[in-house]
Amino acid sequence: MSKLQVNLINCLSDNYSYLIFNPDTKKGIVVDPAESKPVINELKKLNISLEYIFITHHHADHVGGNLDLKKIFNCKIIGFEGDANRIPGIDIKLKDKENFEFENDTIQLNTAPGHTSGHVFYFFNKNKYAFVGDVVFSLGCGRIFEGTAKQMFNSVQKIKNLPDETKIFCGHEYTASNSKFCIAYDKENKNLIKRIDQIKKLRSQNLPTIPTTVLDEKANNIFFRSDNEQVISNIGMNGSNEVEIFKKLRELKDNF
Repeated sequence: MSKLQVNLINCLSDNYSYLIFNPDTKKGIVVDPAESKPVINELKKLNISLEYIFITHHHADHVGGNLDLKKIFNCKIIGFEGDANRIPGIDIKLKDKENFEFENDTIQLNTAPGHTSGHVFYFFNKNKYAFVGDVVFSLGCGRIFEGTAKQMFNSVQKIKNLPDETKIFCGHEYTASNSKFCIAYDKENKNLIKRIDQIKKLRSQNLPTIPTTVLDEKANNIFFRSDNEQVISNIGMNGSNEVEIFKKLRELKDNF
C-alpha cells in the first residue's frame, strides 16, 4: 500500500487546504476546504475521488467549500461531535480520541480548544501527519478567541508531544511574520537564525514553508519553548509557571 501523499492547496489570501490521497487507489480526503474552486481544480487535475472532508474548526475560512464539494462529489464531512452544530454539512461526528480508518491508516481526532472551543486536530498514525488547523502554526500558535490560555497551552502541548518526525500541516502561511516575533524574544537561538534564512529563501520564491515538523517546532517555535530558561528570562517571567509564561507570550504576540 502506498504512503499517503499530501498536496497543499492555496486558498483565499494565505489559507492552506490539504488534499491527502492514495496515488494507487486515487481516493482522497480534503482538510479544511476554505473555498471550493481551488480544491475542485486539484481533484480534477489528479483525477482523485473525494471520499471525505475533515474539518478542524468552524471558522468560515476553513469550511467555506464544504457544501459545494459535498454537492459535487457526494463526499462525507467529518468533524468533532461537540461542534457539529457549527460545521456545515457534517455527516460523521467523532468524539475526542476516536479513530477513523482510511487507506490503511488510522486517523485520530484530538480535541484542541483555545482558538475555538470545538477545535480539533487529526493525527495520521502510520504516516505521521498532523493536520492542526489554527492551533499551531510554523513558529506560532493561534489566537485565543473562545478558550483560555490554559486550554491553548494544553492544546499546543498535545501537538508538541507527538513523535518528533510528525509533519505538521497548519491552516495558514504565517511563518515569516511569526519568525519576527520568535527572534525578538529568543534572539540567542542559533537554530532559529538558520530557520529564518531558510524561510526567507522559500518565501522569496513564493514557496510554502509548510509542512514543518514537531522536532523543528520544538527547536524554534517560542510557544513550544515556554519551558526554556533563556526565553523565560527574556520576557521577565522567572519563577512563573509554564501556563503563565505561555499566556504572557501570547499577550506579547497579540500586541507585537
